[in-house]
Amino acid sequence: MSFAYLKNQMTGLSRLQILPYGVHFQNKTSRVKMSFMDTQTKTTAKDFFINLGAIVALYTTVVNLINLLFSVINSAYPQITNGYNYYGTQSISWPVATVIIFFPTFLLLMWLLSKDYAVNPEKQNSGIHKWLTYITLFISGLTIAGDLITVLYYFIDGQELTTRFLLKVLVLLIIVSGIFSYYLYDVLGKLTPKKRNIYRLVSIVIIAGSITWGFSVLGSPRTQQLIKYDEEKVSDLMNINNFITNFYQIQHVLPNSLGESLTVLNSNYSTIPTDPQTHQSYEYNKIRNTTYNLCAEFNKASDNKTKQTPPMYPYDGINTWTHPAGHFCFTQTINPNMYTKPVPMR
Repeated sequence: MSFAYLKNQMTGLSRLQILPYGVHFQNKTSRVKMSFMDTQTKTTAKDFFINLGAIVALYTTVVNLINLLFSVINSAYPQITNGYNYYGTQSISWPVATVIIFFPTFLLLMWLLSKDYAVNPEKQNSGIHKWLTYITLFISGLTIAGDLITVLYYFIDGQELTTRFLLKVLVLLIIVSGIFSYYLYDVLGKLTPKKRNIYRLVSIVIIAGSITWGFSVLGSPRTQQLIKYDEEKVSDLMNINNFITNFYQIQHVLPNSLGESLTVLNSNYSTIPTDPQTHQSYEYNKIRNTTYNLCAEFNKASDNKTKQTPPMYPYDGINTWTHPAGHFCFTQTINPNMYTKPVPMR
């Protein structure tokens, strides 16, 4: 047996012995590497709050967007009823302000998530992302089903499908279906960067169009401010009407001035309201023993369909408190039969 042969045998044995260790070392290295990657893909506090913040911003934006559109629809297609109803002002100030703040926040958080997913695609399989995605799919799916059931119920029940009702159903269906399809693509792994950009663009167009439509129907912020002034003036006149009615209940005559009514009622009332816009006193004119005028300067004409207010005292006559723009007087008449004079005790 030659030395060269022994050397070759020893070398082969060494290789056989070293090979398993080499494989074992490589496998161990792989396991360490995989363990390291698993540690890296665990949900961090940053991932949790970005995902949660995005969902909260989404829900807040959607709720206020629907509120905005419903208010515009209510104003553009008012419900006509027989009798006195007060629907109040269809104000869009709060939903518009909320959407303007939360929608860009949602876009920013989703941009941060998509940027992170591009670097770490395995994060799309994190627990927080999956849970919030499936919860959103569940809620939006229930909403779509409820929306369609409502329409079908109204149709089968023979109720009138008004334009107002159908527009609200359509608004809800479009918005919720868009959310459902977006997160369904996400679950199926088909939400490409191109599709994300399309969804962003469409949502921006819808929100910008909704705000523009709202201002075109209900007026600009300045118009809303003037309407608020008018509402406060009507409320003040109704309070003053209460002062005068209480005065008549005590004295059985109308006061000659608002100051006289305050003097008698000073134990319950501290001051007579003044015009919040001009800070001037409201106009009060005694016409007859039981009839008087309450006057104010109004910025806008009220809508008879949406701003009817029930009379404070139905037996005094019909008073709707609707008014045109400009100087206007509400004529009030007290029914003296409602307020009998007290009988002196013997």
